[in-house]
Amino acid sequence: MWVSLNRFLVRLLLVINAAYWRVIYLEFRRRYEISPEFRFNGKNILLYGNGRIVLAGNSYIGDSSTVQSSVDCNVEIGSGCHISSNVRIFTESMKADSDLRVKPVPSKTGDVVIGDACWIGANVLINPGVSIGENSVVGANSVVVRDIPPNEIWGGVPAKLIRKKLPSAI
Repeated sequence: MWVSLNRFLVRLLLVINAAYWRVIYLEFRRRYEISPEFRFNGKNILLYGNGRIVLAGNSYIGDSSTVQSSVDCNVEIGSGCHISSNVRIFTESMKADSDLRVKPVPSKTGDVVIGDACWIGANVLINPGVSIGENSVVGANSVVVRDIPPNEIWGGVPAKLIRKKLPSAI
């Protein structure tokens, strides 16, 4: 009897949890410009900030990812993009060279644009002011600090060019 009660409670909690995230994602769709074909592919995905967030169709973002857009900044993710789990996209960050004892700490801001058909691997950090060209790949565990041209594969900390895509693959 206890086993079936436990199974029932686990199933009930899973249903409640899924419903909770559906409500959160519906609120994101109301607040930001998100295509009906854009998928939230998992739980714990956070969109926040008073800037503009545009997420195109046939794209998705994975579990535990964060997209932040500060006032007067934009985040744009093109169509057909694959954004893996635990990806961080920020339009504002503290300036590392600043004296952190002086408040407020100066920050850098800038739009983030990810072109169509990009693949962003797991655990990637995309810094403010970065553009990633269409059909590009950013390898897992990378930190993107500068623009990535179209049709290239980048990876590392900081991310560097690994290679250009072969013309036959484009």
